[in-house]
Amino acid sequence: MQTPSLRTTQRHGARIHSPADRRTAEAYRAAREIPRDGLADWRAAISAQVTLTPAMTLLDVGAGTGAFAEAFHDWFGVQVLAVEPASAMRELIVRQDGIEALDGTAEALPVPDGCADAAWLGSVMHHLSDLRAAARELRRALKPGAPVLIRNSFPGRCGRDLRVRFFPETERLVDTYPDVEDVCDAFATAGFTRVALRPVPQRNARTLGEFAASVRREADSKLRALTDAEFDRGMARLRAAASGTPEQPAVSWMDLLVLI
Repeated sequence: MQTPSLRTTQRHGARIHSPADRRTAEAYRAAREIPRDGLADWRAAISAQVTLTPAMTLLDVGAGTGAFAEAFHDWFGVQVLAVEPASAMRELIVRQDGIEALDGTAEALPVPDGCADAAWLGSVMHHLSDLRAAARELRRALKPGAPVLIRNSFPGRCGRDLRVRFFPETERLVDTYPDVEDVCDAFATAGFTRVALRPVPQRNARTLGEFAASVRREADSKLRALTDAEFDRGMARLRAAASGTPEQPAVSWMDLLVLI
């Protein structure tokens, strides 16, 4: 997730602010990163859209604390250029052969022309200041025909997100995000075409009870946008569901949008 020192995105007059200090970064890593075994469906969905091999380079734009950078490197053996503008987040990216953490933004990528075989943008579209500028930069940085893989919540398509399910007022914030058409139109200006859009499940925790225990309001822009009463009602719903179905896995859904 891309996290500038103060992230600001505007759509239809709405703004999202995400301060990224060390405490927030650590809370994000503890509360928001999904266990690797919970991402099996994402690995399968990505593999169905693109062939990645150890000889390739992946550009992870808005890498956050590096969870997906590590996953891509482990899954496919690719070299990962993890671009993250917030130093507190970037400092938590694991330093290892095959993963390079870089200071930069989607609109000003610190990489050479034509250096990457694919780009990954995970939960980042609603944090970009200029979608068209980001599209131009990705076109510059990618090799001809390389795909852009976007994992995001989109307006009108987020009903199976766990947070929207238990905190329905969070949908107000998602409604301010760029929708699929916004993204496709912006990227079309740089020559990209939509080739796939599909929802993908992810297991955020083994049970709803574990998920409830992991919730950190300060680490989640959706939850921070709620009033105290809305947040408390949502936690009550979540705890009641966890009590009623103690073995139910905490499965959420997001979209994979693929552009080439």
